[in-house]
Amino acid sequence: MAIEIERKFLVKGDSWRSLGTGKVYKQGYILTQNKITTVRARIVGDRGYLTLKGKIKGLARSEFEYPIPKEDAQIILETLCDSPLIEKIRYSISLNNLVWEVDEFTGDNQGLILAEVELNDENQYLKLPDWIGEEVTHDLKYYNVNLCQHPYKLW
Repeated sequence: MAIEIERKFLVKGDSWRSLGTGKVYKQGYILTQNKITTVRARIVGDRGYLTLKGKIKGLARSEFEYPIPKEDAQIILETLCDSPLIEKIRYSISLNNLVWEVDEFTGDNQGLILAEVELNDENQYLKLPDWIGEEVTHDLKYYNVNLCQHPYKLW
């Protein structure tokens, strides 16, 4: 089983911008009856993905991601996902043998910038860059699936 161990932070300042290049992401979510399992469709460039995520336990949860044709992902986003969709530019930044993913949201979540980092272990030491602000790992309103239902512009 694939396990994702992730921490999430607000970003402060702009010093991170020169450290990575961005890619446009468009993604949506299909609500599940149990509201614990997450089903996501995503387009990144010319690629589509379908992802299933399980219940969060501490910092970890199961995650299964599969490539699908971009055309299929587009149809899923247009016909099966709740709106608004998540639109963002994701910057990948390599620091201290880790990859930080900084998401600069657009659309209904314009103005929100989050950074997340995947870890090998929940207790892994993490040196925070100076552009990292408050940790929001356990604040569910910052999870993309919740940003669809309660966009940042409405906070």
